[in-house]
Amino acid sequence: MPSLGADMDAGTLVEWLVHEGDTVRRGDPMAVIDTDKSAIEVESFDEGVVESFLVEPGTRVAVGTPLARLTPLGAAAEEAPALSAPPAPGPAAAAASREAARIPAPRRPAGARIGTPPLRHHAAELGVDLTKVVGTGAHGTITRADIDRAAAEAASSGATSATPSAAAPPAPAAPGAPRVSPYARRLAREMGVDLTKVEGSGREGAVRADDVRAAAAGPGPTAEQAPVAEPGAEPRPVAASGSRATIAALMSRAKREIPHYYVAQTVDLTPLVEWLRRTNKERPVSERIVAAAAILKAAALAAREHPELNGFWLDDGFVPGDDVHLGIAVHVRDGALVAPAIHHTADLTLPEVMAALRDLVKRARAGRLRRAEMADPTLTVSDLGDQGVEEVIGVIYAPQVALLGVGRVVERPWAVDQMIGVRPTVRLTLSGDHRATDGAAGARFLNTVDRLLQHPEEL
Repeated sequence: MPSLGADMDAGTLVEWLVHEGDTVRRGDPMAVIDTDKSAIEVESFDEGVVESFLVEPGTRVAVGTPLARLTPLGAAAEEAPALSAPPAPGPAAAAASREAARIPAPRRPAGARIGTPPLRHHAAELGVDLTKVVGTGAHGTITRADIDRAAAEAASSGATSATPSAAAPPAPAAPGAPRVSPYARRLAREMGVDLTKVEGSGREGAVRADDVRAAAAGPGPTAEQAPVAEPGAEPRPVAASGSRATIAALMSRAKREIPHYYVAQTVDLTPLVEWLRRTNKERPVSERIVAAAAILKAAALAAREHPELNGFWLDDGFVPGDDVHLGIAVHVRDGALVAPAIHHTADLTLPEVMAALRDLVKRARAGRLRRAEMADPTLTVSDLGDQGVEEVIGVIYAPQVALLGVGRVVERPWAVDQMIGVRPTVRLTLSGDHRATDGAAGARFLNTVDRLLQHPEEL
């Protein structure tokens, strides 16, 4: 069980994305882990063959607990037993074999791979039989596009090609039936929950384990059923649980241990807004850039210029980050807050930052973050402009040493060359760790962000 954040002590294995006997490469998604804040895909640390699972889905274990056992690829080949000659088929089997020989099988190039574990998982979700898909990748390798194309062809022809399962073949889904994760389906059977009456909160309405648990618990008490306190009675506190308890513990620790200082600056965004208006006319709607992406890029470049604010306070000393990995604060389910990272943000172009931001927020809210994205943000940005607030004074995510708060873009009276006009502005606030830096360092950082935003064409 990996540590997916400074505040994580344990996690729940939601589901396995691979099977025993699968070959996995470094970086292949192997499992989905629930961290009380969000469901995160955990990648394989090594290459090998999945020998056995040590933890069942639904089990909560401490960080550091082994989850599965891998056999190295070389060792797996050496230990593979020699194939013995198959027994001679009986008369009935021989007849069936002759009948099957008359049916031409789909042609597949020699050496073609049936698909990596993530692609097999994607195919299972879409009900695509990979043995009937001809890959268009190198050496006949099946790609994600091949799977999507096969699913579209099956849907257009009205045919279904369910992937066979050796354990328990799933019943064909009724038209319009919601997608259900394997673990959620098993949990529903155990809890006696009718999946047709469960509203999914996952991607494209998929039903997840949390939805099943919520349905099993039933609706909360109505206003008529809710206990009414007697007049004069002391109100009793409601204990925090789940993600709220995790956030409470982390923020309490941060405010208790980190001596915060705060510096703020109002930035004129007129050059940025005008530049975005011109350049976005030439972009497709799906690729247009918003001001938030430009502020992120400017913050990343400023962090590179001021590395004392980009890193961690560990063992009574400052450890600089290996690069600028901006953490993006995202509100997800049940009011939880996660801050996954856009890696090497300063090296990305502005369109790449915009695409990464859009993808990260989408996957965070769908519960499909990756382990690496949660492990190493070096500086966090909390942008609540879309919530209508004008200023954000945040609490630092330990062990980081700074957090940048971004408010909404507001039109304010602004003096330029002794002339007053109305200009779009944004309020930026830096929360700093006084053990690592002081207010002067924070002021220089904000000045750099301001300077960069005055020349958006150079971002």
